Amino acid sequence: MSAEIICVGTELLLGDILNSNAQFLAQQLAQLGIPHYYQTVVGDNPERLKKVIEIAISRAQILIFTGGLGPTPDDLTCEAIADFFGVALVERADIIEDITRKYASRDRVMTPSNRKQALIPQGAEILPNPTGTAPGIIWHPRPELTIFTFPGVPSEMHRMWEETSVPYLKSQGWGKEIIYSRMLKFWGIAESALAEKVSSYLNLPNPTVAPYAGKGEVRLRVSAKAASQSVAKELISPVEKQLKDIGGLDYYGADSDSLASVVGELLRSHGETLSVAESCTGGGLGQMLTETSGSSEYFWGGVISYDNSVKVGLLGVNPEDLAKFGAVSATVAEQMAIGVRSRLATTWGLSITGVAGPGGGTDTKPVGLVYIGLAAANGEVESFEYRFGAVRGRSLIRHLSACTALDILRRKLLSSVLP
Repeated sequence: MSAEIICVGTELLLGDILNSNAQFLAQQLAQLGIPHYYQTVVGDNPERLKKVIEIAISRAQILIFTGGLGPTPDDLTCEAIADFFGVALVERADIIEDITRKYASRDRVMTPSNRKQALIPQGAEILPNPTGTAPGIIWHPRPELTIFTFPGVPSEMHRMWEETSVPYLKSQGWGKEIIYSRMLKFWGIAESALAEKVSSYLNLPNPTVAPYAGKGEVRLRVSAKAASQSVAKELISPVEKQLKDIGGLDYYGADSDSLASVVGELLRSHGETLSVAESCTGGGLGQMLTETSGSSEYFWGGVISYDNSVKVGLLGVNPEDLAKFGAVSATVAEQMAIGVRSRLATTWGLSITGVAGPGGGTDTKPVGLVYIGLAAANGEVESFEYRFGAVRGRSLIRHLSACTALDILRRKLLSSVLP
């Protein structure tokens, strides 16, 4: 038995709204140990919606719909479902009473269009919506088929799922086994290179290991199916340790860890502080660092030295070096790092200068050329050159620059504690 997620809404097809509901439901199904092989997004069109149902019932026994339960003419989910299975829509007085009460609590009067939300397929059970006006349904149009419908509003859908759907599914025997995953994160290695290193693990039956890549980062998802989370963790633990060992310094964290949070914890544990000087990233590095709560313990601030006058006036970059080597150079990156560390009196100074594009590149300094500087309290200063390539685009070049700068500092901090 498997489940299929069907998200209804033309706004999803147009990309106007991020489909976070599918992600939430996929994670929830894994926690219940319910196999899930397909997701479908369909617009507000009854004929296409019925075609989606026809396909879905041929390969899944649990259909989970989100969206299309509102009061407007394009909210067609229940109507299309009822029509497909040849049953009538019936108006439920208890739903109208609930909607009327919710409107009254907000000093409003229910509009006639809201009566549409009280129409559900004959024989279906109400899936209560504690906060919104659109209820869902739990329905068995056929003995082997279960249908859930939810409104598209994520906060409403989440609560309805947790308070009603999960207990219902558990009462039907689901949840006896769960799927638990750990996401191991790596920086500084290509997906193909890491996959080759861990190739012997990619065909394990339980736990399974799968590689993912995106925006410079490589991930290994380790998933186990077991009777409980604790048992799943026991299955994952030895495999996780072996994968970390293989990854070495390229491994930086797991699950919710970010390069910024990992660097922050290292700085905190060392009792050290950091300041940053940014040019092409325009504050992106500082933003990453301050996304972690409590980062003021170790991150003292930064300078966005976009114009050369700021590099000279605030960071103390030598104007002659600027003229000779250019703003995008190892020399300037080093002086930026030294300058911000000195001005803010921190243990470390980290700098970024580069050509993010799409314009501004030359034959000698193409788009994607980035220099990162690192200055330490002991007077040591280093610079690092990267060529991320124009094809990656401005946004990704800036992201890669900030993450790579954090990774350089991470490795430096680890080297001081490694044997």
